[in-house]
Amino acid sequence: MAAVSGLVRRPLREVSGLLKRRFHWTARAALQVTVRDAINQGMDEELERDEKVFLLGEEVAQYDGAYKVSRGLWKKYGDKRIIDTPISEMGFAGIAVGAAMAGLRPICEFMTFNFSMQAIDQVINSAAKTYYMSGVAAQHSQCFAAWYGHCPGLKVVSPWNSEDAKGLIKSAIRDNNPVVVLENELMYGVPFEFPPEAQSKDFLIPIGKAKIERQGTHITVVSHSRPVGHCLEAAAVLSKEGVECEVINMRTIRPMDMETIEASVMKTNHLVTVEGGWPQFGVGAEICARIMEGPAFNFLDAPAVRVTGADVPMPYAKILEDNSIPQVKDIIFAIKKTLNI
Repeated sequence: MAAVSGLVRRPLREVSGLLKRRFHWTARAALQVTVRDAINQGMDEELERDEKVFLLGEEVAQYDGAYKVSRGLWKKYGDKRIIDTPISEMGFAGIAVGAAMAGLRPICEFMTFNFSMQAIDQVINSAAKTYYMSGVAAQHSQCFAAWYGHCPGLKVVSPWNSEDAKGLIKSAIRDNNPVVVLENELMYGVPFEFPPEAQSKDFLIPIGKAKIERQGTHITVVSHSRPVGHCLEAAAVLSKEGVECEVINMRTIRPMDMETIEASVMKTNHLVTVEGGWPQFGVGAEICARIMEGPAFNFLDAPAVRVTGADVPMPYAKILEDNSIPQVKDIIFAIKKTLNI
């Protein structure tokens, strides 16, 4: 009552000002769209814009897609542009690749992308590489160490010389787990000294254990498979210049022997990784990440450097091939860069 009486005693202009209502406009709520509907809308717009666009896959047409991503498209565009396929990922992925080569713009849908593994040859060896190909090199010359090394449940070994090859294949055969043995075809005809212990029927090389092929104090060079030989050649050249490289032959990609690598880096304070595979998400990238995350990081006096294959499908011409995979000169350059010499 006191508050009301106080208002009554005030001039009418003040009271009206106090009682005046104010309306505040709020921003309109943002439109909410599910990911399913956004994909459907994107495909619909492109199908309408360009007659060369078509969709194919399992149950994408009359059933509207297993997850209803293609809902309504078959009714709108018909059988010629929204195509149900048999359960054959390899087959309809190949159709999509061929259609794209002929100038169409296919949308190739896998019911779940886990099934894309059934079509991996079409995706990788046809879709990704055909544009680059003038021979078979792009499909026959590639390193899959990072691919297989990415998968839990597998052990992955990568031999370099004859000793590695015998010891690791025997260990792989005896192991109760699935073991991927990555043999480099270019090494089949290369002879190596075969030590007496390797000649024994009981000779084994433990999976998950690297080998220091050359002791050194200035820099750690880590590699696997054929590039190990290039690293040893580079180390021999640099030794004449007073640079002593410690060369580690990984032998196993998964499980990776980080203890040996870390101990070496803590001793040399420098790291270069060398591999024949592509740079993105490669074995060297994994090593560098683990060094950064582990105790050896604080021992580095310079950033780690990777030497990898070029980020392109393997070319057919010999001179281009040589420039697409690590050579001794590339390793020497990387080592000198890391040591700032």
